[in-house]
Amino acid sequence: MTSSSTARARVPVTVITGFLGAGKTTLLRHVLANAKGQRIAIVVNEFGTLGIDGDTLRACGVEGCRDEDIVELTNGCLCCTVADDFLPTMEALLDRDAPPDHIVIETSGLALPKPLLKAFGWPTIRTRMTVDGVVTVVDGPAVAAGRFADDPEEVARQQAADPSLDHDNPLAEVYEDQLLCADLVVLNKTDLMTATQADAVEAAIRAEIPRAVKVVRATDGQVDPAILLGLDAAAEDDLDARPSHHDAEGGEHEHDDFESFVLPITEQASVEEFINRLKTVAEQHDILRMKGYATVAGKPMRLAVQGVGGRFRHQFDQPVPKAGPRGGNLVVIGQKGLDQAAIARMLA
Repeated sequence: MTSSSTARARVPVTVITGFLGAGKTTLLRHVLANAKGQRIAIVVNEFGTLGIDGDTLRACGVEGCRDEDIVELTNGCLCCTVADDFLPTMEALLDRDAPPDHIVIETSGLALPKPLLKAFGWPTIRTRMTVDGVVTVVDGPAVAAGRFADDPEEVARQQAADPSLDHDNPLAEVYEDQLLCADLVVLNKTDLMTATQADAVEAAIRAEIPRAVKVVRATDGQVDPAILLGLDAAAEDDLDARPSHHDAEGGEHEHDDFESFVLPITEQASVEEFINRLKTVAEQHDILRMKGYATVAGKPMRLAVQGVGGRFRHQFDQPVPKAGPRGGNLVVIGQKGLDQAAIARMLA
């Protein structure tokens, strides 16, 4: 068998990366809804112990989207748990009687893609899988607001005052590493930006990546799967073209800069009051991401909530089970040092 035919026989894998709240899960739902009979398996990695994104995908209501095709890993960032979680999961998918036609991995918003690409060199999967491409989803409005950009003048001022201070921005490093690994960038939520803002963010993205990478603009992750899948990048063989801030550390990184916790919440009296309270808490405590579910008095459907900073989206997604207490859970993600007790009191 020739090397080209061997490559064609390998199952293609697309890695969907992007910062917290960029819209990765929404993009995946669109892919599943437009699979056109293709068997697509989804591997979802959450930062934290409670899986929300996998639950969201299972509730997508898309015909042909089977629960067994959505695998959820909640033991931490995939780039840090490759041997324990990732490899056995991929091998199990390959060993099915009817293996998937394509596998899509949604990484945690705090994950670095490059260590994950290195895992595809593992002997048990290298001859059976190839990384079709890395797709990085960017939250356009957040970047336009400078959420991941340092203020050079302020940094210079602080350095002059205290040269011993470490001014590295871990959020910016994660964001930049995700861009540097991309084969395709989806500039998402462009409906929330002006044309001038979108042009500026796209120009900044292109300036960040030292090679030709396609940037597509999207609203609500509405990108044709034909654009996302079939990039044929063989990214696992192209690591040198994907620099990382952590290359000097062997590609490893720590998540000590971030923390997450699960907050049980009681039934809410009002959707509007609940969302307003979430916005207040997020802004006062500089929370990066909040996501989860709640029940609302008098409503038979569960309320799904997704928040990035002070911006929130919500919808009623599925019936609340008739048996058991009515309540919910929120995953709260932020930089180290969140006042969990104060956040819990504000949402009690």
